[in-house]
Amino acid sequence: MKSKLVLYAVFCVMCSVASAQWLETTIYLPDTSGPYGLCYNPQHNKVYCANWDGGNVTVIDGATNGVITTVAVGSAPTGLSRNSRNDKIYCTNAGSGTVTVIDGTTDTVLATVAAGDGACGICYNPQNNKVYCANAYSNNITVIDGATDSVLAEVAAGEAPDNLCYNPQNNKVYCANTDTTSITVIDGATDSVLATVTTGHSPNDLCYSTENDKVYCSNLFDDNVTVMDGATDSIIATVAVGDWPYAICYNTQNNKVYCANYRSDNVTVIDGAVDTVLRVLPVGINPWILFYSEQNNKVYCSNSGGASLTVIDGETDQVSRTIGVGASPSHFCHNPVQNRVYVANWRGSSISVLRDSAAGIEEIAIGKRRKATGGPTILSVSNVQSLESKVVYDALGRRAVNPRGGVYFVRSGPSAAGRQPSAVTKVIIR
Repeated sequence: MKSKLVLYAVFCVMCSVASAQWLETTIYLPDTSGPYGLCYNPQHNKVYCANWDGGNVTVIDGATNGVITTVAVGSAPTGLSRNSRNDKIYCTNAGSGTVTVIDGTTDTVLATVAAGDGACGICYNPQNNKVYCANAYSNNITVIDGATDSVLAEVAAGEAPDNLCYNPQNNKVYCANTDTTSITVIDGATDSVLATVTTGHSPNDLCYSTENDKVYCSNLFDDNVTVMDGATDSIIATVAVGDWPYAICYNTQNNKVYCANYRSDNVTVIDGAVDTVLRVLPVGINPWILFYSEQNNKVYCSNSGGASLTVIDGETDQVSRTIGVGASPSHFCHNPVQNRVYVANWRGSSISVLRDSAAGIEEIAIGKRRKATGGPTILSVSNVQSLESKVVYDALGRRAVNPRGGVYFVRSGPSAAGRQPSAVTKVIIR
């Protein structure tokens, strides 16, 4: 009895001191999926995942993490954006040159809109209820009416337009032309080109600073970041960063900009007020996608050269944790209701679900994936009246998925969110 009480005490301590970020579960998709882009629908608490290889979009319940349905779209779906006014999800199909419009309530296809060749980057203009789609191979941008899903305009851009960014203060859309040294600036009301701004070689990613009305652009081949005035579209500064600056994101709470440097395996932190480098943080191999969670004040960095992501504290700019996920993690989205962050594992055919909470149990994946049927064989269990669906935990208090042989622990008795198990028992997995 004494040993069981000690185990229970240790278990409770593990729960209370667990790291704030932890891997809650993994949503496995068919091996042919290639999950890439993500988008969250706050009206229905759903997550949408564009599957590049599968030609479809997976819809996930934000409360249960269960797959609701799979929506067939075009070839090589890549980017997702939500129309908040009409509750629609837009998906760019790079292989088809189209944009699929999905009803946010029923998850059915409302329309397929003809765009240009290589439809990729996408963003939403809430002021005028328009959707912008960058077409990498036809060197233009398709403007779609958010109410009727009809094409309003085709705006000429530079070579290989890709990532887009919206400036809400000045109602402008910015497009990085990746095979040039320029950004195209579009008036959000008239859809006319306001300016073509010269940047570094191969401008790749964009973000907007709400506090200082600036636009930041990472220049892949020049190892720097161009800073533009959001009102005048003039160049304010050029900030030297690491090798191959690929992705960029903005921290709204602390007015900082983060740049992921693909070849130097680090992230540069830039002061948003004075545009100077604050810190350079080592991360994983080939960082290429960044995501900022305002609710958690954390920056998430996917390391494409492995199977991990790095979590950065937005206040201190310290790496708080590196979490193992699926192969080639790519884009993120945040579910504020359950405070979950989702990352699509492009070559891992899965979506990793992270939680940010001081309480809770971390889950780890051990061994190869098994079929849903069967489950672990639990031996040497005594005095357990009601097991919680054969869920086991390792010595660090982490929930173990598909465990190999070893010593684990199981909680028994009634449990609910926020409650501790009534007992903890040592088990052996064969």
